[in-house]
Amino acid sequence: MYERHHEPLISRKAYLRRIVRSGGLAAASILAALFLGVSGYHWIEGIPWVDSILNAAMILGGMGPLGPLQSTAGKLFAGFYALYSGLALILITAIVFAPLVHRLLHRFHIERKSRDQ
Repeated sequence: MYERHHEPLISRKAYLRRIVRSGGLAAASILAALFLGVSGYHWIEGIPWVDSILNAAMILGGMGPLGPLQSTAGKLFAGFYALYSGLALILITAIVFAPLVHRLLHRFHIERKSRDQ
């Protein structure tokens, strides 16, 4: 997917396409995670759609749920969804920053190699 250390840097246009693709993948991942949470809160706990969106968004954002949950199944879902959300946050952050970090390290390697010669 990315160029190897002995290959030259890709063009700025190709790099911007890579950034956009990364951002799109991250946005799709966020929407999928939000859909999972909204569906779980609505179908498992029986919370109305709008409140389900709010609770799922709050957990996915790291804030926590708004109201107390009533059922055991809802509480278990919320616990697993919170764990999933923490891991999803790490994964999505890596997806967003991977092209930037790769280009920075690749450029540093090219500059260092040209100085050594």
